[in-house]
Amino acid sequence: MREWLTMTGATMAMVVMVALSGCATPVKDERMRPGVSTGAEVQQYYGAPSRIWPETDGGRTLEYATQPFGQTCYMVRLDAQDRLVGVVDGLTEKNRFRVEPGMTEEQVLRMLGRERSRVFFQLSGEDVWDWNVAPEMNGYMLRFNVHFKDHRVARTSQSVVYPDRRFLWD
Repeated sequence: MREWLTMTGATMAMVVMVALSGCATPVKDERMRPGVSTGAEVQQYYGAPSRIWPETDGGRTLEYATQPFGQTCYMVRLDAQDRLVGVVDGLTEKNRFRVEPGMTEEQVLRMLGRERSRVFFQLSGEDVWDWNVAPEMNGYMLRFNVHFKDHRVARTSQSVVYPDRRFLWD
Protein backbone atom coordinates (compact mmCIF):
# COMPACT_ATOMS: atom_id res chain seq x y z
CA MET A 1 0.00 0.00 0.00
CA ARG A 2 2.80 2.40 0.89
CA GLU A 3 4.51 1.81 -2.48
CA TRP A 4 1.24 2.49 -4.27
CA LEU A 5 0.81 5.82 -2.43
CA THR A 6 4.40 6.82 -3.22
CA MET A 7 3.92 5.93 -6.88
CA THR A 8 0.61 7.79 -7.02
CA GLY A 9 2.23 10.87 -5.47
CA ALA A 10 5.11 10.76 -7.93
CA THR A 11 2.70 10.38 -10.84
CA MET A 12 0.64 13.35 -9.66
CA ALA A 13 3.78 15.47 -9.30
CA MET A 14 4.80 14.57 -12.85
CA VAL A 15 1.36 15.50 -14.19
CA VAL A 16 1.50 18.89 -12.44
CA MET A 17 5.02 19.58 -13.78
CA VAL A 18 3.99 18.76 -17.35
CA ALA A 19 0.88 20.91 -17.05
CA LEU A 20 2.80 23.87 -15.66
CA SER A 21 5.52 23.63 -18.30
CA GLY A 22 2.93 24.55 -20.92
CA CYS A 23 1.98 27.79 -19.14
CA ALA A 24 3.72 30.15 -21.53
CA THR A 25 1.31 32.84 -22.61
CA PRO A 26 1.40 34.90 -25.81
CA VAL A 27 2.12 38.01 -23.71
CA LYS A 28 5.25 36.55 -22.04
CA ASP A 29 6.45 34.14 -24.73
CA GLU A 30 9.94 35.07 -26.00
CA ARG A 31 9.14 33.39 -29.34
CA MET A 32 6.51 36.10 -29.99
CA ARG A 33 8.56 38.90 -31.61
CA PRO A 34 6.72 41.93 -33.03
CA GLY A 35 7.56 42.51 -36.69
CA VAL A 36 9.15 39.06 -36.98
CA SER A 37 6.74 36.34 -35.84
CA THR A 38 4.08 35.31 -38.35
CA GLY A 39 0.46 34.25 -37.94
CA ALA A 40 1.45 30.71 -38.90
CA GLU A 41 4.03 30.63 -36.10
CA VAL A 42 1.51 31.94 -33.57
CA GLN A 43 -0.91 29.17 -34.52
CA GLN A 44 1.89 26.61 -34.44
CA TYR A 45 2.66 27.62 -30.82
CA TYR A 46 -0.89 28.16 -29.55
CA GLY A 47 -3.15 26.23 -31.90
CA ALA A 48 -6.21 27.46 -33.71
CA PRO A 49 -7.68 30.68 -32.31
CA SER A 50 -11.19 30.69 -30.88
CA ARG A 51 -12.05 33.48 -33.33
CA ILE A 52 -10.42 35.58 -36.04
CA TRP A 53 -11.33 39.27 -36.31
CA PRO A 54 -10.62 41.05 -39.63
CA GLU A 55 -9.06 44.51 -39.31
CA THR A 56 -9.70 47.49 -41.58
CA ASP A 57 -6.02 47.75 -42.59
CA GLY A 58 -6.01 44.22 -44.04
CA GLY A 59 -4.59 42.63 -40.89
CA ARG A 60 -6.40 40.43 -38.42
CA THR A 61 -6.66 39.71 -34.72
CA LEU A 62 -6.49 36.14 -33.44
CA GLU A 63 -8.58 35.66 -30.31
CA TYR A 64 -7.44 33.05 -27.78
CA ALA A 65 -10.28 32.95 -25.23
CA THR A 66 -9.97 30.74 -22.15
CA GLN A 67 -13.59 31.03 -20.99
CA PRO A 68 -15.57 29.39 -19.44
CA PHE A 69 -12.86 28.29 -16.99
CA GLY A 70 -9.90 30.61 -17.58
CA GLN A 71 -9.38 34.28 -16.72
CA THR A 72 -7.69 35.58 -19.87
CA CYS A 73 -8.38 36.32 -23.51
CA TYR A 74 -5.28 36.96 -25.57
CA MET A 75 -5.78 39.13 -28.64
CA VAL A 76 -2.90 38.61 -31.05
CA ARG A 77 -2.79 41.44 -33.60
CA LEU A 78 -1.26 40.71 -37.02
CA ASP A 79 -0.68 43.27 -39.79
CA ALA A 80 -1.59 42.92 -43.48
CA GLN A 81 1.73 41.08 -44.10
CA ASP A 82 0.76 38.53 -41.41
CA ARG A 83 3.48 39.77 -39.01
CA LEU A 84 2.93 40.15 -35.28
CA VAL A 85 2.07 43.70 -34.18
CA GLY A 86 1.38 42.95 -30.51
CA VAL A 87 -0.50 40.91 -27.93
CA VAL A 88 -2.89 42.09 -25.22
CA ASP A 89 -5.01 40.34 -22.64
CA GLY A 90 -8.52 41.62 -23.29
CA LEU A 91 -9.63 40.83 -19.73
CA THR A 92 -7.24 43.10 -17.86
CA GLU A 93 -8.87 45.52 -15.45
CA LYS A 94 -7.80 48.48 -17.60
CA ASN A 95 -9.42 46.98 -20.69
CA ARG A 96 -12.64 45.98 -18.89
CA PHE A 97 -13.16 49.55 -17.74
CA ARG A 98 -13.16 50.69 -21.37
CA VAL A 99 -16.60 49.09 -21.79
CA GLU A 100 -19.08 51.97 -21.86
CA PRO A 101 -22.86 52.36 -22.11
CA GLY A 102 -24.05 52.40 -25.70
CA MET A 103 -21.42 50.00 -27.06
CA THR A 104 -22.68 47.15 -29.24
CA GLU A 105 -22.34 43.46 -28.46
CA GLU A 106 -19.75 43.09 -31.24
CA GLN A 107 -17.66 45.96 -29.87
CA VAL A 108 -17.61 44.29 -26.45
CA LEU A 109 -16.70 40.90 -27.93
CA ARG A 110 -13.83 42.47 -29.89
CA MET A 111 -12.46 43.99 -26.67
CA LEU A 112 -13.03 41.17 -24.16
CA GLY A 113 -13.35 38.04 -26.30
CA ARG A 114 -15.79 35.17 -25.94
CA GLU A 115 -17.90 35.34 -22.79
CA ARG A 116 -18.29 32.66 -20.11
CA SER A 117 -22.09 32.74 -20.16
CA ARG A 118 -25.18 34.71 -21.17
CA VAL A 119 -28.36 35.00 -19.12
CA PHE A 120 -31.50 36.89 -20.17
CA PHE A 121 -33.59 38.43 -17.38
CA GLN A 122 -37.19 38.68 -18.54
CA LEU A 123 -38.39 41.27 -15.99
CA SER A 124 -35.58 43.77 -16.55
CA GLY A 125 -35.16 42.98 -20.25
CA GLU A 126 -31.40 42.71 -19.72
CA ASP A 127 -29.16 40.19 -21.39
CA VAL A 128 -26.19 39.77 -19.01
CA TRP A 129 -22.91 38.34 -20.26
CA ASP A 130 -20.10 37.47 -17.87
CA TRP A 131 -16.38 36.69 -17.93
CA ASN A 132 -14.16 35.08 -15.28
CA VAL A 133 -11.47 37.60 -14.39
CA ALA A 134 -8.54 37.61 -12.00
CA PRO A 135 -9.64 38.60 -8.47
CA GLU A 136 -7.80 41.16 -6.37
CA MET A 137 -7.05 38.48 -3.73
CA ASN A 138 -7.03 34.70 -3.50
CA GLY A 139 -9.90 32.75 -1.98
CA TYR A 140 -12.72 33.62 -4.33
CA MET A 141 -13.52 34.04 -8.02
CA LEU A 142 -14.54 37.26 -9.69
CA ARG A 143 -16.83 37.75 -12.67
CA PHE A 144 -17.13 40.84 -14.82
CA ASN A 145 -20.68 41.35 -16.08
CA VAL A 146 -21.90 43.41 -19.01
CA HIS A 147 -25.63 44.20 -19.01
CA PHE A 148 -27.12 44.68 -22.48
CA LYS A 149 -30.50 46.16 -23.24
CA ASP A 150 -31.63 46.15 -26.88
CA HIS A 151 -28.17 44.81 -27.88
CA ARG A 152 -26.37 47.85 -26.38
CA VAL A 153 -24.39 48.12 -23.13
CA ALA A 154 -26.60 49.50 -20.36
CA ARG A 155 -24.08 49.08 -17.53
CA THR A 156 -21.36 46.82 -16.11
CA SER A 157 -20.97 45.13 -12.73
CA GLN A 158 -18.84 42.57 -10.91
CA SER A 159 -19.89 39.44 -9.01
CA VAL A 160 -17.92 37.67 -6.32
CA VAL A 161 -18.15 33.88 -6.35
CA TYR A 162 -17.11 32.28 -3.08
CA PRO A 163 -15.81 28.69 -3.08
CA ASP A 164 -18.17 25.88 -2.23
CA ARG A 165 -16.85 24.17 0.92
CA ARG A 166 -18.56 20.87 0.13
CA PHE A 167 -15.49 19.92 -1.90
CA LEU A 168 -12.05 19.53 -0.39
CA TRP A 169 -10.24 21.06 -3.36
CA ASP A 170 -12.09 24.42 -3.13
